[in-house]
Amino acid sequence: MDVLLLHQSIHAAAEITHSRAGGPGGQNVNKVNTKVTLRLRLGDLDGLSEAEQKRLRDSLASRITNDDELVIAASEERSQRSNLERAFSRAEALISAAARLPKHRRPTKPSRAARERRLESKQRQGQKKSGRRFSPGEEL
Repeated sequence: MDVLLLHQSIHAAAEITHSRAGGPGGQNVNKVNTKVTLRLRLGDLDGLSEAEQKRLRDSLASRITNDDELVIAASEERSQRSNLERAFSRAEALISAAARLPKHRRPTKPSRAARERRLESKQRQGQKKSGRRFSPGEEL
């Protein structure tokens, strides 16, 4: 993955729209378009191999529209510029994390001592519960 090329292509391919947002800002919220919506057409991104693009589409499938666009909205800050920067950084983080190869899981087994500890605790728990049991020959 070419990070610099990816960064440049995200900034070049992004379609940005602004709208009014809720949240902090008081009466300013009703007047100023501070919410930023970023739309990225995944086919226009450079710096990703075919395998990385496939992993990206698989892992972000719920966030990708039918038009093959990744939509990111940012409205946390009071200024449009801050929200724009947040949207771009969020897009870069999402794309780079999704394109990264997951670590290979090496299956492991519990040690003998761990198995014995587990069985001993089960034994103690069973004895505790059987001590609470009322048998017909006992008096209350």
